[in-house]
Amino acid sequence: MKISGIKKIHDYLYEIPMNHKPGMRVPARIYASQKLIENMDDAVAEQLTNVCLLPGIIKHALCMPDGHSGYGFPIGGVAAIDPDTGVISPGGIGFDINCGVRLMATSLTFEELKPKLKTLIQTLFNRVPSGVGSDGLVRVKQNTLDEAMTLGARWAVQNGYGEASDLENIEEGGCMKEADPRAVSSRARDRGKEQIGSLGSGNHYCEIQVAKKNNIFDSSCAENFGITRDGQIMVMIHSGSRGFGHQIATDYLKRFLTVMGSRYGLSMPDRELACAPFASEDGQNYFKAMNCAINYAFLNRQMIMHSVKNVFCDVFKKSPEDLGLRLIYDVCHNTAKLEEQIIDGKERVILIHRKGATRAFAPGMKGVPARYQKTGQPILIGGSMETGSYLLAGVPTAAEAFYSTCHGSGRVMSRHQAKGSFNGRELQKRLEERGIYVLTSSFPGLAEEAGGAYKDVDEVIEATEKGGLSRVVAKLVPVGNIKG
Repeated sequence: MKISGIKKIHDYLYEIPMNHKPGMRVPARIYASQKLIENMDDAVAEQLTNVCLLPGIIKHALCMPDGHSGYGFPIGGVAAIDPDTGVISPGGIGFDINCGVRLMATSLTFEELKPKLKTLIQTLFNRVPSGVGSDGLVRVKQNTLDEAMTLGARWAVQNGYGEASDLENIEEGGCMKEADPRAVSSRARDRGKEQIGSLGSGNHYCEIQVAKKNNIFDSSCAENFGITRDGQIMVMIHSGSRGFGHQIATDYLKRFLTVMGSRYGLSMPDRELACAPFASEDGQNYFKAMNCAINYAFLNRQMIMHSVKNVFCDVFKKSPEDLGLRLIYDVCHNTAKLEEQIIDGKERVILIHRKGATRAFAPGMKGVPARYQKTGQPILIGGSMETGSYLLAGVPTAAEAFYSTCHGSGRVMSRHQAKGSFNGRELQKRLEERGIYVLTSSFPGLAEEAGGAYKDVDEVIEATEKGGLSRVVAKLVPVGNIKG
């Protein structure tokens, strides 16, 4: 990606000035090394500077180090909006609302797990639904679905699918209070009632990972987060709101395209940035429905974790307590949330769009669980199934980015390009030769997720830490994976 007039603020932060494009209300900033920026696709700059045109945008539009082009916003895009004067845009949230990551600790070591790895992965594959259109672990009636989309992960705990302590370690306690099922269409309801507790397809997965001593970069923080043994086994779950969230995004994008000009006099250079005033009836209805999808995704990951815990207990013939099964944290991306932050020295409520970006609250901030008040919020960064993932912590310097950070390694190939470049069966075989046992319901889908389709996650994390967005605690290496 080449950008004329781009200004270097420091080695891991660059700014595109307001005079780059007519109508820009704020500058655009990209957190990345020069190498990462040069390898970004050209559409990133076009989309990010379009975001700068949104009414009510505050200070600057941002792109994280894993950024690449998306729908409307670049994936990795962040925008803070004044809720009184600004808009809400589904393109700044995404179709998979609250696609997020959950990390669970066990007390097992890899040496203890190794003899049963293939049995464990096969059992997980059999019992955790995955793939396009897959049904979930539970089917609910309409009135129960209303409860589920209102309560989120709390619904699962209340119905025996987890412990109350789980909720303490989920962003927002696993429940967004602004959810209102009355704003959700019958089509979204139909798609949602049968998919609770399913991974779905694409880059969603359930992965068995190892925390090795030589990959621990802050031993005190890692211990507080739950990593206490060399070679400890962890479980990472990556999934979202499935067809339910996709339908909500589709419904309101169509609605906003119809009313943004005629009703609100709004115009954007890209129809993918369709928006409505946040304070308007349309804006509020979307916000309420979107929060239903956020809650649905929290519930979905809670149900998947419940199934994973049962599989571990059945395979190892031990109780959850004996296996040390504990939720470390659950973080979401693809959201728009109202947050209290200090902006130019004053406390303000702002509406933060995070599209392929993760919240990164610092030590002492409201909203960080008591267990993590001194360390900052745990941040979970999923890499590719070939390279590994990262556990980070929030830092005060992330205030410059509205306490946001990256969410993954970021694609360098489209899914179509990846399927043309890699063979899923050959990839599965090669991974097993390297000690990574992978099962999938789709070999073309597996090819889409080859490590070569993604940026170097180590480079992304280096830019994330040196850019002041969050700090590295540990790298987690994959040994087994189930994919949709």
